[in-house]
Amino acid sequence: MRQAQHLALAALALSLTPTFAVAERNLVPTLDRSFDVCPDRPAEPVWMQEIPLRQAYQRVLVQDIYRAQNLERVVEIGNCDCATRFPSWDAAEATFRERYASDERWEMLQFSDAYNRRANAARPAAQAICDAAGNW
Repeated sequence: MRQAQHLALAALALSLTPTFAVAERNLVPTLDRSFDVCPDRPAEPVWMQEIPLRQAYQRVLVQDIYRAQNLERVVEIGNCDCATRFPSWDAAEATFRERYASDERWEMLQFSDAYNRRANAARPAAQAICDAAGNW
C-alpha cells in the first residue's frame, strides 16, 4: 500500500514538472521597475545607483530619509497625490549631505534605523490617507 502511494506521488510530481518549469520561466526578474501606484515617480539619483557595494549603507540611509520624509509629509498635509508621496529626491539627498555624509558607517546605520522608526510610526496614518486617494 505504501509503495503504491509513493509511486502515485512520484507520478504526480513528474506530471507537474513541466508546469513548474513554465511557471518558473515566467518569473524571470527584470531590472525595469514598474509601479502600479504613481508609476511616474522620480528615479533615485545616479550616484546612489552607482554607489560601490561597500558603501551601500549610504544609499540605504538616503532611501530611509526619503521614505520617512514623504510619509510624514503625507500625514502633515493630509494629501497623498503622487507629487506628495513621491517627490524628487532633492530633500532627502540634501538632508543626507548636510547631516550625515561625513559620518562613520556605524553612525549611518543608527540614523537609518531611526528614520525607519519614524517612517513606521507615520505609515498607518499615511496609508489611511493614501488608501482614500487610491495611491497605496
